[in-house]
This record gives sequence, structure tokens and C-alpha cells, in this order.
Amino acid sequence: MAQPAPDTSEMLAVHGALRDTLAAAPGHIGTVAADDEARRALVAGYFSDVIAFLEVHHQAEEVLLFPLLEERCADQASLLARMKEQHESVVDLIGQTSQSLGSWAGGDHAAQSQTVANFEELHALMVEHLREEEAGLLPLCGSNMSAEEWGALPGYSMAHFGGEKIWLVLGLIRQRMTDAQRAEMLAHMPPPAVEMWTTFGEAAFNDLSAAVPVPVS
Repeated sequence: MAQPAPDTSEMLAVHGALRDTLAAAPGHIGTVAADDEARRALVAGYFSDVIAFLEVHHQAEEVLLFPLLEERCADQASLLARMKEQHESVVDLIGQTSQSLGSWAGGDHAAQSQTVANFEELHALMVEHLREEEAGLLPLCGSNMSAEEWGALPGYSMAHFGGEKIWLVLGLIRQRMTDAQRAEMLAHMPPPAVEMWTTFGEAAFNDLSAAVPVPVS
């Protein structure tokens, strides 16, 4: 019996969260006054988790997607090579952005403008990369991976997330999902993660989103 094909449309919510938060970062970071330590800590903490979210998203693809697709889709070698090259460029820029963001968060006011510039560059690069992923890579995953293989991505990302607020990531993704997708997400999350989200995570996300608003595109 043929394996059921994965529903890759849920990845559009992940991509939307990345696009929107990276687009919003320069405005939030660039408008923090030099003497507003509380606001600097809040904004820096938010976008530090966005960077951690982007980092683990790429790691999951490199570990779980690329090896399978390279094995099964030899005729798409040029597309996969281009995707991997773009990943390398993103990883380099993630490092630069994380460094400048950490410096600014630590009180180096001169790093503020560099952090803004880094996020602008990272957003531009990701817009191009995610557009190509959606046009080329996601259809390839849908045709060449099983639902079980595809379903391993969220678990990997949650297990390897290096930030502090996993509920921020969940909230950003859920904002961009349909009601059916949100219900499906909860149904497949491990019980401790469901408890975290329902007991305090959703409320914490709503509070932070009011303080650091990011429009949903």
C-alpha cells in the first residue's frame, strides 16, 4: 500500500512567521532609545529567539530533508545544490546578526545600527530563499517523502531549539495557521508541550505580541 503523501502546506505558516518577524526587526530595534534598558532587553530577547527559530529551522531541513531528497531526486541536483548554498549564506549571516544583537543587548549602543542592517540583509536573503523553497522544494518533499518523514520536522525543531521562549515560536506559527491546522498541531504535540502552551504559553505569547507587535502578512 502506498504511503500517504505529506501535507507540506503547514510549512507556509513557518515561512510566514520568519518573513514577518525578520521584516519587523529593524523597526523595533532601531527605535529603542539608548537609555531605555528595559525596552532593549525585551526587544533583544524577542529577536534572539527569532534567530534561534531560524537556526533550528535550517538545521532540521539539513538533517531531515536534504539527505533524503538528494538520494531520491537525482534529477533535481541543481535545485538542491542551490538550496544548500543559500543555507550556507543564511548561516553566515545568522552568526553576524546574533553577534551584533548580543552586543547591543549587552549595552554596546554602537551595535544597534549594525544589528538593524544585519536584520535587513537577513530578511532580504530569506525572502528570496523561502520563495524558491515554496516553489521548488516543498513540491519535491510532497512527492518524495512520506507523511511520517515529513512529520519528524516539528519534533526535531522543538527538541533542538536553542532559544528561551519556545512558546513564542509556537505562537508565531499558530497565528498563521488555519483553525484545522492549529487543532492538528496540538493533536500531534507531546503532552508536556500541550500543557505548556495551554497553561501559560498562549497567554505569554499574547502579552509579548502586544508589547512587540509583528503584523501578519
